[in-house]
Amino acid sequence: MTAPLLAAVVGLGAGLLSGAFGVGGGAVTTPAIRMLLGYPELVAVGTPLPVIIPTAIAGAMTHARLGTADVRAGLLLGAWGAPAAVVGALLSRVVGGRAVLIITAVVIVAVAVDMMRFSLSVAGGGPDNVSGRVRSPALLGMATGLYSGFLGLGGGFVLVPLLYRLNGFPIKRAIGTSLVAVAVFAVPGSITHWALGHVDIGLALALTVGVVPGAIIGARLAFAARERTIRTVFALFLASVGVVMGLTETGVL
Repeated sequence: MTAPLLAAVVGLGAGLLSGAFGVGGGAVTTPAIRMLLGYPELVAVGTPLPVIIPTAIAGAMTHARLGTADVRAGLLLGAWGAPAAVVGALLSRVVGGRAVLIITAVVIVAVAVDMMRFSLSVAGGGPDNVSGRVRSPALLGMATGLYSGFLGLGGGFVLVPLLYRLNGFPIKRAIGTSLVAVAVFAVPGSITHWALGHVDIGLALALTVGVVPGAIIGARLAFAARERTIRTVFALFLASVGVVMGLTETGVL
């Protein structure tokens, strides 16, 4: 399989997971760019962000049409987080690529463990037509934006569990709302990483070929699935990605 075709397939997978789980797709593209395509660490961190923009927009629009996104809350979080995404992108250059990817792996596994523990302890989920209220939107938006720019993962890994666990959003609405915010975070983060030389434009375009249809399909799959199924699959996916990435960057794999 040629590199552009492989990148397009990776983009399709990223889009599916973005639409289904509200994570922006960076959890697939960052490890794939590093481990499958062999690009430098900071290119693996920066290049997914411009790819996340059409992915998140397509997924957010689908969730909005299906009634599983709080667009106003997502835009508010995005507005607070956009400046922080710039700071995060600048910080990634100071810390260094390998350290950023190891930190990414640790964060992903920690979120997965928490999500799985909660999924096993709670049998059901809230109704999809009821939305929680975002508490401390400035703090939540800035923290997620900083994470987005620093790790290049869009911010959904942090935002979905926080909206779900701490703000009372049903999981599907948390996913849709997260995609709205992620679409906003990714713009300033992308520009900053591009200015720092962390974005490979050709690679980003190849990835983008698959992400939009993938995001639309993923959002519809999430709409049709049971709440507990989404929580469990999301947690297992997070754990798998985090462990593989951590073992790879520490030299075990």
